Amino acid sequence: MPISLAIIEDVPAVRQALDTYLCAQPEFECALAVGSVEAFLEQAPGLAAPPRLVLSDIGLPGKSGIEGVGLIRAQLPGTDVVLLTTPPGNPEWIFQGLCAGAVGYFLKNTPLTDLKAGLLAVAEGGSSMSPAVARQIVRFFQPVAAPNQPLSPREQQVVQAIEEGLSYKLIAVRLGISIDTVRGHIKNIYSKLHINSKSELLARGRRW
Repeated sequence: MPISLAIIEDVPAVRQALDTYLCAQPEFECALAVGSVEAFLEQAPGLAAPPRLVLSDIGLPGKSGIEGVGLIRAQLPGTDVVLLTTPPGNPEWIFQGLCAGAVGYFLKNTPLTDLKAGLLAVAEGGSSMSPAVARQIVRFFQPVAAPNQPLSPREQQVVQAIEEGLSYKLIAVRLGISIDTVRGHIKNIYSKLHINSKSELLARGRRW
């Protein structure tokens, strides 16, 4: 019997691509394809049966996909939610989504064949995610090497601003320095912490 699947994606072209591919697979039966969590919650009660799986984007108008996980599971306890996000994947969103109850997490550049395999694994009672997402989770639990040098007070201020989501320009305004100086601080921070990206900095920040 085909697995009932619903799709929540606000970009029409992406929603159509997912719907066209997945609904053509004999393993799936597409019950609903909508552009928001609100639309799903409104239309789901009218379905003949609740979908077994919901594939939901995170960045949606109105309620986010992460917020939607809890709302969907409260309304449809037997439905599993798998999240989609744009690469490289925000570490904070990854953990928030999983803590909310998502059982799968994929980047939007995941090949459709791999996405299909992941959804089937979830339907069979497992959990599945993109390798890049899994790597971030593994990195989170790995021991953190101590910095070669401690971060200076100014560098700590820059890290705090990054964790708050400020752009380089806003960091410069807050600290009264130039954007080039901000970039210089970030280069030094990466070197001291043995990291290479903002996502690694955010993941590491949870363990300070």
